[in-house]
Amino acid sequence: MQKILIANRGEIALRIIRTCHVMGIETIAIYSEADKEMPYVKAATKAVCVGEPPVNKSYLQSDKILEIAKSEKVDAIHPGYGFLSENASFAKKAIDEGIIFIGPKPETIELMGDKIVSRQTMEKAGVPVVPGSGNSLKTIEEAMGLAEAIGYPVMLKASGGGGGIGMVLCENEQALVKSYDSTKSRAMANFGSSEVFIEKYIADSRHIEVQVFGDHTGNIVHLFERDCSIQRRHQKVVEESPSPFLSEKVRQKMFETAVKAARAVEYSNAGTIEFIVDENENFYFLEMNTRLQVEHPVTEMITGLDLVKWQILVAEGKTLPLLQSEIISSGNAIEFRLYAEDPVRFLPSPGKITTLSWNRKVGVRIDSGYEAGGTVTPFYDPMIAKCIFHGASRLEALAAAENFFKEVKIEGIKTNAPLFLNILANADFRNGSYTTSFLTKKLVNEGER
Repeated sequence: MQKILIANRGEIALRIIRTCHVMGIETIAIYSEADKEMPYVKAATKAVCVGEPPVNKSYLQSDKILEIAKSEKVDAIHPGYGFLSENASFAKKAIDEGIIFIGPKPETIELMGDKIVSRQTMEKAGVPVVPGSGNSLKTIEEAMGLAEAIGYPVMLKASGGGGGIGMVLCENEQALVKSYDSTKSRAMANFGSSEVFIEKYIADSRHIEVQVFGDHTGNIVHLFERDCSIQRRHQKVVEESPSPFLSEKVRQKMFETAVKAARAVEYSNAGTIEFIVDENENFYFLEMNTRLQVEHPVTEMITGLDLVKWQILVAEGKTLPLLQSEIISSGNAIEFRLYAEDPVRFLPSPGKITTLSWNRKVGVRIDSGYEAGGTVTPFYDPMIAKCIFHGASRLEALAAAENFFKEVKIEGIKTNAPLFLNILANADFRNGSYTTSFLTKKLVNEGER
């Protein structure tokens, strides 16, 4: 490849640009009017304005992005994550124009994007799934009957959902009846489909994902797991590897299952198989993310590999750079998502960053799309940076994180850094006994907000 358009913004665009520059590949960045002074715009070989600040007038303008790609004569498009990264129609249009889409085949994106169909596919492949509905629910009566059969509490989910959107916990029949119509309406508004289904809610669970990679020859490998159980409103906040919860026997079984799941859909490029794990280490398929993950630096820190480089190589038609036996995990890594956010009310805190000072020591990686003087606008996700720490042991990685957040200096906006210090000081977190309800039960009473 000679030239790649990056259909994204901020830190992930900058992250992709860095790898492209190392590989000698030119980059075309796109930016909205609100992002014209962002560091990634300056770092790209060339940058083109894609529209006004709102995402539906800029970063979601698929046809306009494709026109820019054609006019710039790019070889490929890298979608990053979010926005158009899991849009099968966009991927297909790019391919039809003779442009390589750096990701899986559009058919795979579409298959795994439908949560009901993906459940059915995994069941056929012998991958364990959470007890629930095998098809979309037609009536509230059907939903009530199924919920009664598998037992409350249950999760009511949008088939086209993702990232915690379109998910409602129903503790009893009354909550299910109350949520049914509104969940279908939100599903239609957000995903263009009102299809919903039910899964058994697994209390005190862990959310653990396995990074997988495939190429066009059928080679598929895993690159170990990431524990993503520290969440708020089903959104990941902290991710680490290896998981402090899994036994080695279950860990290896999970890797084998993840590869089986990827093989079932003839997967190519980077993807993630996500599992929900109960207190007895029984694990169930949750979903497959057909893109690079926000937390991919955790895997890069423990393996020393460049996953974006791997993506580009596979998209060029090359085979995977390493065999499974050649992929080694070393030490522990943990990532914290630093947001422009009120640490008390957990609401976005947009504004100008007047001071941004952090220490990039050995074992500390900061992936940020901002610099001092930059502005966090209200139009996009308010993540300032991903702060990743690596150590020979988990305690060493945690110590590096704690020192970092005690020293970091960010002024002009509020951030969630104080939350991280509270997490790091918590005994349950330090001994690895946390679950997905950790923030709600241990540090935040969300019911009061």
